[in-house]
Amino acid sequence: MFPLAIDPIVFSIGSLPVHWYGLILGLGALVGLFLAIYEGKRFGIPQEFFMDMLLIGVPSSIIGARIYYVAFSWDQYKNNLMDVFKIWNGGIAIYGALIGAIICAIIYYRYKGYPFWRIIDICAPGLLAGQMIGRWGNFVNQEAYGGVVEESFLRNKLHLPDFIVNQMYIGDAFHHPTFLYESLWSLLGIALLLVLRRQKFVRAGEIFLSYFIWYSIGRFFIEALRTDSLGFSGSSGLASLINKLWTPMTWFGFKQGYLDPAYGNIRISQLLALLIIIAAIVYIIIRRTTGPTKAHYSDPIVCSKPIAADTVVPESAVNTPKKATQDVQPEQAQPVAEDKKEQ
Repeated sequence: MFPLAIDPIVFSIGSLPVHWYGLILGLGALVGLFLAIYEGKRFGIPQEFFMDMLLIGVPSSIIGARIYYVAFSWDQYKNNLMDVFKIWNGGIAIYGALIGAIICAIIYYRYKGYPFWRIIDICAPGLLAGQMIGRWGNFVNQEAYGGVVEESFLRNKLHLPDFIVNQMYIGDAFHHPTFLYESLWSLLGIALLLVLRRQKFVRAGEIFLSYFIWYSIGRFFIEALRTDSLGFSGSSGLASLINKLWTPMTWFGFKQGYLDPAYGNIRISQLLALLIIIAAIVYIIIRRTTGPTKAHYSDPIVCSKPIAADTVVPESAVNTPKKATQDVQPEQAQPVAEDKKEQ
């Protein structure tokens, strides 16, 4: 008897089905919001700022993720345009979500008067948390999985619980749980960022750039295991270079998943991951070696717009050290003046 897949529909409200996929994505967004609010308190940023950001950021991310996916899978949708809007069936791309979120953040932060790099640093662990949890939506939908593996690999080598092993039986074979690999990689990344942002040498923007580097490293190696990658036809030299960089995975017994030749010979996410890693590292070096000294992550965050009268500012944000050149109080100055008269 073959294992049964998890029903993607949790329950229905009348004729409206509620999907696990949407609930899981929503949970990921809420966890990311909590992490941002918690850290934002250290800098005196009101929680309403992050809540409003979530309300406009989530739709922007979903739209960007869907546009990205549809753009690279146009042949699948060009004759079924209504399917473009059926996002509950899956079919979104993380990099598209990030593009949508970043565009939204630039506009929103500027409108609110906060520096982009300072706030996006605070949000970086939350972004990873959202991705970590969101991957379980792929698990329920049985998508974004890897190539064929033996059942013994999942049970005896990875020691996965039955509910994961059973859900990885797709078609007529068991598959790599790439959703799990990426979810665990994101969990490690969250721990890394939480430690890194407490280091005094870290400058503004470097937490977010580190997030991009960490996620892209994992995505490069995990993406090649998948069988549903978006791809394009590129030079054989570039394809060979990417395959050589992926070679260390073969040392651990992994094999690349099937890539339909109709899509091409290069996985888009792998190439994009490499470009992001290089660009982020170069940008960090340039920012540290040129121009004026940048603010550090631990520095106070200043809003360029007036704070509302009903906004509660933490005591830590207002109890700043007094300047050494502070004016002498009048009662202290008077005796000095009298002494001068006597002289």
